[in-house]
Formats: sequence, C-alpha cells, structure tokens
Amino acid sequence: MAEPDVEQIRALNDRARQSFTGCRVAVIAGIAALGHAAVYEIFDRIKAYDDFIPANDPYGEHDFGSFHYGEHQVFWKFDYYDLDYTMHSPDPADETVTARVLTVMLAEEY
Repeated sequence: MAEPDVEQIRALNDRARQSFTGCRVAVIAGIAALGHAAVYEIFDRIKAYDDFIPANDPYGEHDFGSFHYGEHQVFWKFDYYDLDYTMHSPDPADETVTARVLTVMLAEEY
C-alpha cells in the first residue's frame, strides 16, 4: 500500500475546515442543543482553528481539533469515506474518490 500524501490531505482538510466546502458537516446533539448562536460561534472557531501540535495532530493531516467553548470542551474531526459513504476512502488525498465528513461534538459525545 502506498504512503498517503499527507500534504495533500492536510491541504484538503484545511480548505474544507476553513470554508465548510468540500465536506459534509455533522453536528452532534450536544452541540445542537447549545442553540443556533452557539453553533455559529463554534463554527467560526473551527474555521479559525490553528492549534495543531504533535499531540493532537500526530500524522500532520489537520484532521482533529479541540477547544473550550464556555464550560464545554468541543471536538471536531474529519473522517474519509468513499463517495457512497459506505466504506473508508481508498485515498483521502484524492477528492475524486473521497467524501469528507467534518463531525462537531462535545467531548463527552466522542
């Protein structure tokens, strides 16, 4: 199996995270329960997120982040699926065969 193109995966993840394009966004119930205003503030924090360090980004893909929103710890993460959303993507660096899903959740929902 070929090594993943980490730079391409990171670029695609950054573009999707910063613009919420090129991916689906899934908001888990705990985040939704905070209300529309909170969800939009959380989205803005995700779009601006740049606290990538080896502890939270060991593969350099920019596929996970966490931060505090008030008293809540928020997690966001990318998953890579095939275009039918039935299996993992055969190549997350190739957007022609990959459907990205950005999931936003409270830490306790992980």
